[in-house]
Amino acid sequence: MILNGERADLVIQERRNMKKIKPQIFGIAIVVLLLASISVSAINKKTKGIVKSEGISAFDQCKVDYFYYEGLKLKAAGKYDAAYDAFNYCLEIDSTASAVLYELSSFYAQLNHPEKSVDMLKRAVACSPDNFTFRIALATLERNQGMFGESATEYEKLVKDFPSKPELNYYLADALTQSGEIGKAINAYDALEASIGMNEALSLQKYKLYNSLNETDNAFKEMEKLADKFPLEARYKIMIGDLYLEKNDTVKALLFYKQAYAVDPANPYYTVSMANYYEAVGDKEAAETQIRSALVNKELDVDTKVGILSRYILRLQQSKKGTDSANALFKTLIEQHPEEIDLKEMYGELLAEQGKNEEARFQFQLITETTPDDATAWQHLLELALKSDSTSEVIRICQRCQELFPKAPEYYFYLGIAYYQQEKYQQSLDTYYAGLKIIPTDNVSLKSDFYGQIGDLYYQMKKLDDAYKAYDEALKYNDKNVAVLNNYSYFLSLEKKDLKKAERMSAQCVKLSPNNSTYLDTYAWIFFVQGNYSLAKIYIESALSNDTTKSSELASHYGDILYMCGEKEKALEQWKVAKNLGKKDAILERKITEGKYIEDNGERKEGK
Repeated sequence: MILNGERADLVIQERRNMKKIKPQIFGIAIVVLLLASISVSAINKKTKGIVKSEGISAFDQCKVDYFYYEGLKLKAAGKYDAAYDAFNYCLEIDSTASAVLYELSSFYAQLNHPEKSVDMLKRAVACSPDNFTFRIALATLERNQGMFGESATEYEKLVKDFPSKPELNYYLADALTQSGEIGKAINAYDALEASIGMNEALSLQKYKLYNSLNETDNAFKEMEKLADKFPLEARYKIMIGDLYLEKNDTVKALLFYKQAYAVDPANPYYTVSMANYYEAVGDKEAAETQIRSALVNKELDVDTKVGILSRYILRLQQSKKGTDSANALFKTLIEQHPEEIDLKEMYGELLAEQGKNEEARFQFQLITETTPDDATAWQHLLELALKSDSTSEVIRICQRCQELFPKAPEYYFYLGIAYYQQEKYQQSLDTYYAGLKIIPTDNVSLKSDFYGQIGDLYYQMKKLDDAYKAYDEALKYNDKNVAVLNNYSYFLSLEKKDLKKAERMSAQCVKLSPNNSTYLDTYAWIFFVQGNYSLAKIYIESALSNDTTKSSELASHYGDILYMCGEKEKALEQWKVAKNLGKKDAILERKITEGKYIEDNGERKEGK
């Protein structure tokens, strides 16, 4: 009986599971079964020109044929390990089986073994020198691997051996260009042009190559030939004008623009080119007029308009005139192209830059409703919600984005912050632990930030040991996480615990951010707790000099430190300053009333 495909699959799968034991043990039994029902001549006829090889017995040929076709079936079924084994078994029987070598080459390419892949294809070509598929695959693989000289040699042979395939000249020209043989590359393009006729793409390629050889006259002649061949096509005259403009030859550029206008005065690209021309000659007003004309031209494609608008906004920003004048143009373009997401995103970004957050939010909201998988629009929405301190909106956005982008940890991070602000500490904690599970292993900085947030949460929940463990974990991933270093060290100082460790961490903070008033305040307070009032005074005064927020807490600490330094009147002044800045607590009131320092054992502070 014939061994069917399903049974063969099982055999090969078993072979793979047995740690790829070589198949000689059962290969003979399989072939005997095959020979019972399939004639050697039939197999040879079926595989002629594919896997049939000279110099091996009919018996071995049957084995090669069978495992080759089984390999193809396994590959099509996605069973790549088994297919790979089947092809290698074929090669053990017949090392010249070109079709097998070809298949194995693709496997090695996928396994990122380019040298092995090229070697297999070279052997396939050597065994079947007339096979076009093998030869073009080899030339292409060499080109893709940067072996441009070898690739060009292969393509040259192909062009010679297959003159009915003129498109080979294109690949030959590319390989020659990459290998630095520019003159030969131009010849290859000429040969292709002789076969398929003159066209824009070929002329542009030759223009670029002539320019790279500093043969400027030949470069422009190439483009002018194209314009002469199609005299009623304004686009080519505009292109030549653009090329001259790139060379800063405004006189010749204008000459060709005028020729284009004479042929087609309504051509939308003429307007764009004239805007560039006026910019080049310094006529900003005329350039702006052309830009506005181009942007409202319904015949101009939207990609070109987006590019023009981007440049126009950049010019407005550079001129410091303000960008409000671009808003009307955006509205017009969005009316013309309501389906264009890029336009809405650009407009939303511009509105946000102008401080028109509600209008910006409307644009991004439109995008998320029509294109919910647009991550950029959601990120903009989230930024606007964070700026407006809209906690409920932050929660809505993050929860929706967790559904749409389940592998994006940033939405867990900001959702955790929102819950934290609502004092829903357990929900926040659960969110951060869930987020930790999806953070990529190599993103250690983000893991550190997550553990830092977890530490802050545990501290708020008065679970101090858990908080310190979380901070230690955060610093394990990033020992320069300044927010964690600051909070950890400050909280230790409040507990009067591990003060030397707290001092080291706070010193690291100050070293990393020497002008941060919060970190300087923490460092000062740690010295205060340790009784080193002179150093405490130095650092609290440095903190105050860097403070731009008029912090009541810094003023209160300054008063405490001054008192311990013996400057009691100045201390009282600072306590009063702290009260006037908004600090309200019973201990501060007593300090002011009694005129002396009173320790606050219940004080808490969060880092920024």
